[in-house]
Amino acid sequence: MSPAKAPDPARRSERSRQAILAAARDLLLEVGYGGVSIEAVAARAGVGKQTIYRWWPSKGAVLFDALLALSQGGDGIAALPDTGDVEADLTTVLRATVAELTDPALDHMTRALAIEVQNDPRLGAEMVERLLGPQLEATKDRLRAAQRAGGLDPALDLSVAVELVFGPVFHRWLLRTAPLTPEYADTVAALAVRAMRPAVPPAVPPAVPPAVPPAGPPGPG
Repeated sequence: MSPAKAPDPARRSERSRQAILAAARDLLLEVGYGGVSIEAVAARAGVGKQTIYRWWPSKGAVLFDALLALSQGGDGIAALPDTGDVEADLTTVLRATVAELTDPALDHMTRALAIEVQNDPRLGAEMVERLLGPQLEATKDRLRAAQRAGGLDPALDLSVAVELVFGPVFHRWLLRTAPLTPEYADTVAALAVRAMRPAVPPAVPPAVPPAVPPAGPPGPG
């Protein structure tokens, strides 16, 4: 009879980690951000508080990893599509962003993190490093390709350009100024690309030949 295999600590740790992230997501949907605590997450996940603190320093850090796991599916930040039509590609990305922000689970977690980072600069820096920064760099790469193809202004400040693309969507979502819809994403993409196109020099009117004075009467013969 072969000896029983010893439990795999790595597999057990990964199960505990996934249980914690799932518990954080579920609690956020059930009781809201204010009702989520490390104690509640630990009880729901069936682990001790120290297990959570071994991996995450705060409630916000747990929620951030839960958001990453849900929004990326563990695949990291993907490159933007490049069909050769930069407006169509940005429209695809903005429509996907709108779909994420209007998904109830992602909406709750993203709003919770927007609150948390106001008082946790370390978490804010981590969010930029692991989520927002890579997303913006991927967008810059697509805009650079459009610049090389002659579709966008070669002097474009890409750091400003990516905010021009995403800023209106996040503004409307955060402040709830109006419904966030796919049609709104289409409009933002069209306006952003129009603003980033190469400047067209004004048409030069055709030169007008100088007027020829009329001939005078013939002189005496």
